Amino acid sequence: MTASSQLSQLAGEWRTARLLYPLYSALAREFVIEFPPCADLEAGVEAPPQESVEHARQWLVDMDERIQVHQLRQFLQTTTLVGDDALCILLLHHLRKPKRTDSDRDKLDFLLVQYFSHAAPSRLEEGDLDLEYVAQVLEPVLGATPMAIPAWLSPLDELVQAVNRARTLNELLTSGLLDKGRKLKHSSGANYFLPVSMIAFTRFNFLMRRVFFRLMHQDLNAILDGLRDLEQKGVTSLDCRRAQFSADEPTVRLRMICQSWKVMFHAEYSSGQPLRMLVDLRAVVDAGLARAARGPAKSTAAAPRAQAAAAGAKSGVSPSDAPEFEVLTGTSDPGNDGQV
Repeated sequence: MTASSQLSQLAGEWRTARLLYPLYSALAREFVIEFPPCADLEAGVEAPPQESVEHARQWLVDMDERIQVHQLRQFLQTTTLVGDDALCILLLHHLRKPKRTDSDRDKLDFLLVQYFSHAAPSRLEEGDLDLEYVAQVLEPVLGATPMAIPAWLSPLDELVQAVNRARTLNELLTSGLLDKGRKLKHSSGANYFLPVSMIAFTRFNFLMRRVFFRLMHQDLNAILDGLRDLEQKGVTSLDCRRAQFSADEPTVRLRMICQSWKVMFHAEYSSGQPLRMLVDLRAVVDAGLARAARGPAKSTAAAPRAQAAAAGAKSGVSPSDAPEFEVLTGTSDPGNDGQV
């Protein structure tokens, strides 16, 4: 490499580091990741010496090791700092790493489907989502890729077909299909980082995400409709211990929680505790509707609590004991980052 090309490469690396630095700093603040700032990046130095570029490079490496995939996912889904250009730079940063860990794979898995979701038309029909189309959308980051799909990736299409047959979220979560997809990705090893593999998994993740959102919102709407029907029959509380709530949970509060879940689940999916609670809450509401259909409902002692909760809702006060949720990591998450 000539001295001129080396200088050009260092200058490009520095520009990338300067673009990434505000995102990483904001992410560190949000998740209280304690790590000293990079002085030259913090100061916004325009033309640093080579030592500063190397220090910035190592700073990004150290930060990547500290940032967990669920933190990156949650940050990108809630911040206004990351537009399409920043997302592309972040994706390219991970794609260009000379050494990749399992965590890097999981971050790439999420970043690729996030990039595709931003770049693809919002009303894209499933029939148009073939591998050639996905490869075309990802070409700016992966380059031109011949579509010769290896045999070990063939189960992905079978899994998509099986997932599409799921009628409820509970059926999907208990089917084992998410685990099969995750195991295929994890067992791929270094083959995952082949462009054709990343294209295939991006398509699969995107289709899975669509099914997941459809079933989640189907359950949420069924719960909200069921709560309305129960209240019209005089039922003001339910025994929700099965869904990890109280034995005398006001329907008003349940409706408020479901509305907050709609916002939370709009971002991404996880098969951890929040979705299990959603599935169990639908079972509780369905059971309440079945009981109400068998005979006249009795008013419950929770009516004063329900009225107080309703008053709080009208005044804009949120229930102080509403459960907090996070997107889970590890084996309980179907993609460790929003995908399988």
